[in-house]
Amino acid sequence: MDESTDKVLAGEEMAYQYLTFEVGQERLAVSISDVKELIEVDTITPVPMMPEFILGVSNLRGTVIPILDLAARLGRAPCQLTKNSSIVLVEHPMAEGIQLIGMLVDEVNEILEIGADHIQPTPSFGVDIRHDFIQAMGRVGEEFIILLDIHHVLCSEEISALEQFGQQVGNYPEQESLKGKRDEISTHITRVLCRQDLGSGI
Repeated sequence: MDESTDKVLAGEEMAYQYLTFEVGQERLAVSISDVKELIEVDTITPVPMMPEFILGVSNLRGTVIPILDLAARLGRAPCQLTKNSSIVLVEHPMAEGIQLIGMLVDEVNEILEIGADHIQPTPSFGVDIRHDFIQAMGRVGEEFIILLDIHHVLCSEEISALEQFGQQVGNYPEQESLKGKRDEISTHITRVLCRQDLGSGI
């Protein structure tokens, strides 16, 4: 089995891995295979004539990254920056390659494995997020977590217009193994959570 995907075997059951985070008062998730890394909130340069959910661009190790407010993108009140705020860096296919895009979230939680039999279709009612933004619903214990379809969330003319501000990546190195990717992102999560714990003592 190809370990570069976000699928793992749990006994005889297929499971999928998701990075979970807080947006407003709700816990959401994206497939771990879409996540590049987690970064701290740094200087964000506004871009004129952009909608409210696009905060601007930020420089990450010499690469210009568009940053969007995920809460605002989902039609909610804009995210309020706190010591827990983080940027989830995701890979988004564009016309000329892969574009890295940062999503501002209120707080990063953890990586969860959700069994295939615990993933259910989006209900026709009771969800206040656009249905095309939702991939499915994941059941964890008694809780249901919205699994975002990140490619639909990021697909818009406004985001495409930011392509000129980013460095287009034509060819990525061969993807690392699932375990390596999980460990790398877990390390980032640990750093974020440690930063939050240190901040709470100030």
